[in-house]
Amino acid sequence: MLEINDDRIQEQSGELPKDINIFELLNHSVPVFMGIFIFINPFPHMTAIKEICFYLSCLILLLLLFRRKADFSFTTPLMIPFILFIGWTVVGLFFALDKENSIHDFYSHLLRYIVFYFIVINVFNSRKRFMTLSRIIIASSTAYSILGIFYFYLIMGYTWTTRYSYGAAKGFLGYEVSGNSLCVLVIFSILLSLNLSMNSSSRGRIILIFCMIPQLALVFLIQSRGGFLALFLSVMLILWKNRKIQLAALILLVVITAISPIKNRLTVNHFIQNYRIKMMFTTLEIVKDYPVIGIGFGNETYGKKLDLEMYNNRVTEKYRQKNNLIILAPHNMLLNILVRLGVVGLALFLFIIGLFVRMCWQCTRYGTDDFVKNWGLCIISALLAFFIIGMVEQVFHHVTEVVLYTIFSMGTILWRLNES
Repeated sequence: MLEINDDRIQEQSGELPKDINIFELLNHSVPVFMGIFIFINPFPHMTAIKEICFYLSCLILLLLLFRRKADFSFTTPLMIPFILFIGWTVVGLFFALDKENSIHDFYSHLLRYIVFYFIVINVFNSRKRFMTLSRIIIASSTAYSILGIFYFYLIMGYTWTTRYSYGAAKGFLGYEVSGNSLCVLVIFSILLSLNLSMNSSSRGRIILIFCMIPQLALVFLIQSRGGFLALFLSVMLILWKNRKIQLAALILLVVITAISPIKNRLTVNHFIQNYRIKMMFTTLEIVKDYPVIGIGFGNETYGKKLDLEMYNNRVTEKYRQKNNLIILAPHNMLLNILVRLGVVGLALFLFIIGLFVRMCWQCTRYGTDDFVKNWGLCIISALLAFFIIGMVEQVFHHVTEVVLYTIFSMGTILWRLNES
């Protein structure tokens, strides 16, 4: 009788059973851990925290799914393209020149981020959480830009005309990626800020403008031609429906360009004589020997398992790299996939990109409301910026891969919201 009375007292007091409270807490913890993972993504020396956040999220979700305490959906148009791309990568592992590195990167640079993609589309699956995810990315990039500029130019003492370079920055903010690749993250955040500001209160708009200032400054201080072109074209695209704001942004970019050192790198000769053209010809010579299956998925295979000097010597002398300066990576997103996975792998990668653009275009053109339409155009603009930088830079490393799969995730969330 005492036990029964205790149960009745518990029910009358409105207290929930302990197991329900625990599972609710676990459900709410996953977006927190993933938010931390995304926020600290660009910061170096944070690998342990990132790993903890990622794998804790995976373990918690597995527990919740096992106990049927969480809803998890694999519904996405990208499911089949992802499966096909993974399948072809597995086939390539058997023929890889460096099987150990290819197996490692298959998990670390592909499967891991496919898992990341499915977690994000399930835990940031509402409009409110979608907006929260956008603010996390903006806060992360803003903090990184301020710290980077402060440390490089004020602490280390470089002049403002010096190109912002990760290689010259040592110590607590020694960067994990090149300055050019940093433009991927920063421009993505700028586009999110622009889109948010067009639908915010005056106070919110002011805050977002202050967030954009150090990020714009960082893009111009990096002095990357690819970054500048990506910024210019993606901003023009996202502001396509707001011609007055578009014109103002165009004038602002032109003025900043005219007074910043980047103007010296935007000459015709700099584009025509770019060393990357020679790198591309060397890569194409390798592709001729491995056209279908590629050399393997490993990122290090290109620079460590191939006789690059031999392939470089095959190139016409005019487009040949200097023998003492043969670059150990293609520095082109499409050629990178082509040389690693062959023609089939490149076709499947383009299939993913094409289908994703179609999803976002459907949201932009046929969205149920302005929220879906405006964010659909924003995500297309972000992918355009990533693609432009990817054509002249190595973008298949962890920091930029998080950005790419976040773009995929946000586009998929919008598609789901529109479909529902």
